Parts: sequence; C-alpha cells; structure tokens
Amino acid sequence: MGHGHGHGHGPGADRRHLSWALALLVVFMAVEVAAGVVANSIALISDAGHMLTDAASIVLALAAMSMAARPARGAYTFGFKRAEILSAAVNGLTFVVLVAYFVYEGVRRLIDPPEVEGALVLGTALAGIAVNAGAAWLIARADRSSLNVEGAFQHILNDMYAFIATAVAGAVVWLTGWGRADAVAALVVAALMARSGYLLLRDAGRVLFEAAPAGVDPVEVGSALTAHADVTAVEDLHVWTVTSGFPALSAHVTVRPGGDCHRIRRELADLLHERFHIDHSTLQVDHVPGRSCRIAAG
Repeated sequence: MGHGHGHGHGPGADRRHLSWALALLVVFMAVEVAAGVVANSIALISDAGHMLTDAASIVLALAAMSMAARPARGAYTFGFKRAEILSAAVNGLTFVVLVAYFVYEGVRRLIDPPEVEGALVLGTALAGIAVNAGAAWLIARADRSSLNVEGAFQHILNDMYAFIATAVAGAVVWLTGWGRADAVAALVVAALMARSGYLLLRDAGRVLFEAAPAGVDPVEVGSALTAHADVTAVEDLHVWTVTSGFPALSAHVTVRPGGDCHRIRRELADLLHERFHIDHSTLQVDHVPGRSCRIAAG
C-alpha cells in the first residue's frame, strides 16, 4: 500500500486536516442526497451513501487518534494504540456492506431501468469530484503511514473515483437516453469499494492477528541475529506490530561462554534498528550454560 508524505505531520495537524475534510463532505452530502432523489439516480444515491461512510470513517479516525494518544497505564501497557487498527477494520467492513447493497440495487436497475435526469446527475457528480479531490488533498497531508488515516483516505479516494464513474453515466444518460448507464456506474463503484475494503481488512487483520510487519521476514531476522559472532542460537523469536509504524520483537538469544551479554544485546538491538527498522525489542540473553540477563532495548 502506498503512503503519502504530507507536510506538518503530528496529531494536531492530522486532526485539523481530517476535520476540514469532514466539514467538506458533510455539507456536500446533504446536497447530493437531495439531487439523487430529484434525479432518481442510484449512482448519485450510492455516492451519497459512500460519502456517509467517508464521513463516518473520518469520525472514527478522529476518535481513534484521541484514544491512541492516551498514555499507557494499568493493565493497558501499550495504551490504546490499537484503536487505530480497529477503526481501519471497521472502515473495511463498511465497504463490504455497501458493496452488497450497491451490487443488488445496480443489478435490479439494470433489469428494470428507471427514468434518470442525466444532466442533474452529471452536474452533481462534477461538483462531487471537486469536493472529494479537496478532501483527499487534505487527508493526504496527514500521516498516511497510520492505517487509521489510510482507511479514511481510501474512502475519500474511492468516492472520487465513484463520482467520475457517475459523471460519465450522467453524460451518457443525458446525451443518449440510455438509463442503464446509471446502474453500470453503481456497479463500477461497488468494484472499487470491494478492492479497497479487501486491502484495509487484510492490513488490519495482519496487525490484529500479530503477523510480522509487512516486509519483515522472521526467518531472515533470526538468521541475521544468529550470524553475530558471539550468538550460538536464537529461539522463541516473535515479531509483530503493535499499531501502524510500531513493530516489536522478542527473542531468547544464547551466546558463547564468557561473552559480554550487555554488549551483545546492544549490538543486536542496533542491528534490528538499522536493518529491519525495529526499535522496540526485548532480548533475553543467556550464556551457555551460564547466567542470564534479561534486558529490554528500544
């Protein structure tokens, strides 16, 4: 998944960008619902429904940011950082629900196409493209390395593509009178939403099921640790992601008799940082078969 690198990253800046995008969407959504009813367009109504989930995704993202910022305390030793991942998963699930509805409604209207006001659909869709482009630009300036922000961004981006499809459908209906173009546009929107929903659920699932971070092979990590001159074995190696951009590792490392376990631990921690970008590591270092020292690095 590609991520943007906007300027002014930080919780405060990210919240501002998302809040402005939310305001844009809510105002235009009300206009689009009215236009969809007047034009009798399932493409416009599907866009409005999608826009509602856009707004909901941003609200979820803002709430998750607030929860994730709360400090660790009590039983929650990592705080509430995974609230962002849960928000992304909910965003992915809303795509699944919307896809099911729009496929059903699109097919129904392909079979029995209603009268559609093509000119109104075209004009509203063009305005929607501009609004979503502005909202996408705002969210792209936030930190998209956060799966939470990326989920909101994918909603907005897909909605912009949906408006493009709707604009084309409106033009076709207006110029040719072929009413089924409106239903075809709704099915195109559903296909785009299905893809984004799958990607979000896949990435959120990797974090929730504590898979290794994308691009990090645990076998390669174990081999790199074992390659250290003083290390004889690496066992109980676990690599996972606490939340977006927060990989963690724990392992039991056995070193040669007489080896300086403090020095070796520091060198292994540096290796994990430089080669695999893992800063939070817990390494239990034991001699063979001497004493052990359990030290956390990161």
